[in-house]
Amino acid sequence: MLALFFRHKYFIFVILTLLFCSILCQILPGVIYRRLIRETENMSATKNKSLQQLKLKFTSCRQLHETIPNVSVFVDKFLNQISLGKIPVSFFRHLSGQLTLLSVLVAGIGACICIVQEESFLTIAPFYLVSFLGLYLYFATASLVDLPGKASILRTNLVDYLENHLANRLEQTRLDMRMVGMEDAAPESKKSAVVPDKPAEENSDSEKESFFEKGAEYKKNSPAFTPSEAEELEVLLQEFLA
Repeated sequence: MLALFFRHKYFIFVILTLLFCSILCQILPGVIYRRLIRETENMSATKNKSLQQLKLKFTSCRQLHETIPNVSVFVDKFLNQISLGKIPVSFFRHLSGQLTLLSVLVAGIGACICIVQEESFLTIAPFYLVSFLGLYLYFATASLVDLPGKASILRTNLVDYLENHLANRLEQTRLDMRMVGMEDAAPESKKSAVVPDKPAEENSDSEKESFFEKGAEYKKNSPAFTPSEAEELEVLLQEFLA
């Protein structure tokens, strides 16, 4: 049986290589989506650069526009931009199907060559067997990886975080900033209201100070006794000393 496979080993090798690459192109996007789903479970502390850029972009959009009406569209754009290096994930999904079809095409070409050369059915059977086995592995891997399901879960997690967590946090921060601005403006208004009264107070204080200074000077310059009181005091002192 193995001798039949090795009889057209070049064809079989090409078919198996294409099938392996097709399955690998199914698994890689699944791994990427799985990692992103894990990161979205703790978005506030995520270290993923793509998710950090998404948060930063959403925050800047909310600052420019008070509301983002279509958060789902915003998230869909992000999902379409997910890539492995510079290659988008959607490319791997399409490439996987194309490689599987190419492997079936190569198997068909090998089978046609065997038919033209009038070879027996046993020599043609490995091509059909590998083709059916490759198609089974392709669809089985696609159902196990479930790229549409993972993309849907990732989309739901991102929309939930942006709408129910990050948006509310930004709104609360904006309200706090407004409250702080109002508290800062209140003391300034009080100061501005009190400032016009200060000159009047300063004038009254200066008037009081000048009045007391004049009284003190008057006391210093005025005599301690009147002339009549001085004469009476002098008479009393003479009688006391006599």
